[in-house]
Order: sequence, then C-alpha cells, then structure tokens
Amino acid sequence: MSADHMGRAALILATVLGSFCISAAASQEAQRYNFRFVRHARDAPLVSYYNYIIVGGGTAGCPLAATLSEHSRVLLLERGGLPYGNRNDGVVNARARVLGGGSCLNAGFYTRASSAYVRASGWDHRLVNASYRWVERALVFRPGVPRWQCALRQGLLEAGITPDNGYTLEHVPGTKIGGTIFDRRGRRHTAADFLRQAHPRRLTVFLHATVSRILFRPAEGLARPVASGVVFTDPLGVEHHVYLRRGGSKNEVILAAGTLGSPQLLMLSGIGPRLHLEKHGIRTIHDQPGVGQGVADNPMNSVFVPSPIPVALSLVQVVGVTRFGSFIEGVSGSQFGIPLHGRGAARHAARNFGMFSPMTGQLGTVPPRERTPEAMRRAAEVMRRLDRRAFRGGFILEKILGPLSTGHIELRSTDAHANPAVTFNYFRDPRDVERCVRGIEAIERVARSRAFSRFTYANHTAMEAAFRRAAGTAYFPVNLLPRHSRDTRPLQQYCRETVMTIWHYHGGCHVGGVVDRDYRVMGVQGLRVIDSSTFKYSPGTNPQATVMMLGRYMGLRILKERWIRKGAEDKH
Repeated sequence: MSADHMGRAALILATVLGSFCISAAASQEAQRYNFRFVRHARDAPLVSYYNYIIVGGGTAGCPLAATLSEHSRVLLLERGGLPYGNRNDGVVNARARVLGGGSCLNAGFYTRASSAYVRASGWDHRLVNASYRWVERALVFRPGVPRWQCALRQGLLEAGITPDNGYTLEHVPGTKIGGTIFDRRGRRHTAADFLRQAHPRRLTVFLHATVSRILFRPAEGLARPVASGVVFTDPLGVEHHVYLRRGGSKNEVILAAGTLGSPQLLMLSGIGPRLHLEKHGIRTIHDQPGVGQGVADNPMNSVFVPSPIPVALSLVQVVGVTRFGSFIEGVSGSQFGIPLHGRGAARHAARNFGMFSPMTGQLGTVPPRERTPEAMRRAAEVMRRLDRRAFRGGFILEKILGPLSTGHIELRSTDAHANPAVTFNYFRDPRDVERCVRGIEAIERVARSRAFSRFTYANHTAMEAAFRRAAGTAYFPVNLLPRHSRDTRPLQQYCRETVMTIWHYHGGCHVGGVVDRDYRVMGVQGLRVIDSSTFKYSPGTNPQATVMMLGRYMGLRILKERWIRKGAEDKH
C-alpha cells in the first residue's frame, strides 16, 4: 500500500465524531466546579465582543483560557460538550470533540518533553518548568503500579533499556514510571479541570459552537490584514458573530483547535496555499504555502501478549525510552478505560480492546489497504463472540521518535463540520522503519524475559491451544506474541503491515513556516496558533503534558506582552 493511502486509512476509518450533550448530570457537575460561565452555543448572543477569542477548548485551549482570564475578557469556543456527568472516560473516535480535548480519551500518561526539545523550541526553560508545575498541581498523580506493569518494567530493564529511573516526570533515556491524569480512585482528570482556576466573570465558554471562519479587517495601505473576530454556528445552524474589542493590537484571535482543526480553519478563512484555496472558491487573504504541510503521526505497532493467568486493568504507567529512537509502553486487561457506547455496551464491555480494537478503527492484523469498513465489522463481530478469558493479557507497543516521515492536510470542502483529508505518509522515510524494527525486537526481548515469564506462554503452540480451549477458535483480530512459526515476514514488512495510529498528530502550522516564535501567524495581524499543529516533532513519549504546558506558558507570555504594551501606550 502506498504511504499516502496508509496515512488516509488511519484517519478515514475512524472519523465518526462523538460528542457529549449537556445532560442534567453534566450540568450539576459543571455547577460543582463553579462552571457557571459554561453555556450552550444556542444561548449565545448574535453579536458579542471580547479581548481574546480562543477557538478550541482542548488540551491547550483550556489552560490558555484560564490563564488569560486572570486579567482579560476571554471567549472560549468548543465544538463539543462537557466531559463531566458521563461515567465513561471518553468518546471512541479519532478527533476529540469535547471540552478538554484529547485528555478526555487518551491513556492518561503524563511525561514532560526533554530539555533538548525545550532548547530547540526556543522556550524560556524557567517559565516552562513553572508552567509544567502549574499543570501538575492541578491534575497529575503518581500511579499505583500493578504486577503486570511491574513485570513490564523489569522486562524492559532485562532487555537492556537502562538505567532504571524510578518514578519521574522528566524525559530521560532508560526505563521509568511516569505520571498519570487518573487519580487513586481511577477517576480521569482532564484539561477542562483548568477552568476551575479561571476568573468566572471574565471567561465565557460556549459549547457545541463550530467556528466556520476568521474575520479580517481590510488592510490599510501596505499593512497586513488584521483578524477582527470569528463566525460560529450553533447546532440549529444559527450564525453568531464575535468581534475583538477595539483597543489596538493587544486583542487577538487564538486558534487552539489542534493539528487537524487549526490548519483547516486557517484555510477556510483564506490563509493557505493560494491554488488550493482557489480550487474551493475561497478568497485568499494571505498566500501561505506552509499551512497544512509537515503533518505527522507517530506510527504505533503493538502486539497482544496473552497471559495464562488473569491480568488486572492498567493503562500506560511504564515507558522504556530507548537510545535508538523508539518508545515502548504497555497496557493490560481488556477495555483499557475506553468503553463501548450504546445498546449492549455493558454486555460487550469486556470484549473489546479499547484503543487497540476494530471498534475504534484499529485493525493491525491486515495491511492498511485491506482495512475496509466491512473488515472492521467482521473483526468486531469475532471479538464480540469471544469468551472473556481470551482477553487475558496485555498489549506492548512501540512508537517511534519524531517521526521523520510527514504528510499534509487538505480541505475536502468548505464545510467546517467536515473533517479535512489527511495524509501522514507513515514509514515513507526508511529511518522510521528501522526504528520500528529495533522497537519490535526490543518488545520480543521483553516478552521472553524472566521477569515477564508468568504473563506469557512459552511458545505459539501453547498459546494457540489455550486460545482454542478458552474461545473455541484460534483466530483473534490482533497481532499476537509469540508470533506464529509460519509468520516469516521480515520485520520491515511487519512494521508497514501492522502500523496503527496512536493519535499523536502534530504539524501543519510549524513554527518558522506558518507562525513565528511567538506563535503569531505570519503575514497577518491579531492571530496566533497555540497547539500541537506548531510542533515539528512530537514532544517526549506522549505529548499531552507539553501541549497543556504550552497553553499555560503562552498565556503568561501574552499577558506580560499586553501589560508591557499598555505601559508603552500610556506613556505616549
């Protein structure tokens, strides 16, 4: 399969968008958090004015809004609903549509970016550390480590991924226990929790608000166009116009809609490659070829290691940071905190693998070209019929550093509700393939280690016999370890044919290409992008910590700039 098709399959097969409605229980929970400033978009005025308009109430947008509301009037627009009042921990989809963004549905692992990443980004390391600490005080916990995770940790060390770094939030080579956004009661905390620290009279949040375009004032003379507001629609299709307050250059529109959303909205608003915009009949505000380019997703390859003994549920708690550009993590038990929804969900709750299931668009047992909706349906049906004993075990996964392979985002239409077309070009660069190969080899060493022996079968024959006894079949719609003796594929081919997404999308609005070091969109005024779309590489083993930090970090910097400018204007 071509790299282009591989990239498209990973997104298109999982584009069903979910959202939370503002139920009575959710409203009560919002009140408990003093979220009286959170309202439904249908209750928004047709015209309103703010100092800052933030598009996207996700992992970066929530801490950014909370910080800016300390001294300014802020509007936060989120196309989804509340994460509270729903006992489930997220929605099963590829693009989070909920206040709190990806932090509402990920595996919860928390780890900082490396010091080298911070230096390369040109960030102030003191303010970075202060911003990380602000995030960590609000929603980061030290996990309890069950026996399966302990065995994984020791197996990683036996496999040579040393030293043992114990518990740390820092990104350092070796094996470590990281933080989690799940508390001791197993309750997920999300970026929406940061809004508890917002100024309740200065922040307004509208949910189910889909922004269709950014508004610009005509440029005067040779001046650059100036962002003046946005247009959003509520679920009834009513348009609402929000404008920046008059007050010079201090007021801004800020995009925090993520890797898929921010480049899409820029293009819908006339900022992007001219020829592509003209193809869709969009008037060009600023010809910016870099918008939507350099988009990447860290390819993930995982194997399920069946266990002869019961295994407790655990999400990512341990990571092996190798020196050859691969990160190794694991999750155990069935479901992994991402349940099925709808009729029959309770009956099938133990018969899915959450983020590794065909129910979520993941099917690594066939090459990407063959992952059709019908193949997904058949695999999901097989999984539903399996005895729950067949789900004993855990996944060990590897994702590669970087990656070096990148793709692009294009508009499918001018409908802001529609997903853009995305091509990630997984494994186009052969160096990415070799990192994957070494990662899979390390996983095999872990599974063969003495520390992990009680949680795995000695060979594929023993594992297959156990499967037939438990499930009445040897077929299982996930990749297994030990591998079958007839599976003689070179690991390079194995990597390409079993690749899946880990949803660590980034790029499309790169610093230096689309935005400057202050995250201002180049070529226009009054507009910034502050989210993962500005990253050239994914930070650390898991990006959510750094995306949250960036929201706080830039909020503090923007507030500082505002008062410095105000002081200068007052002097004149």
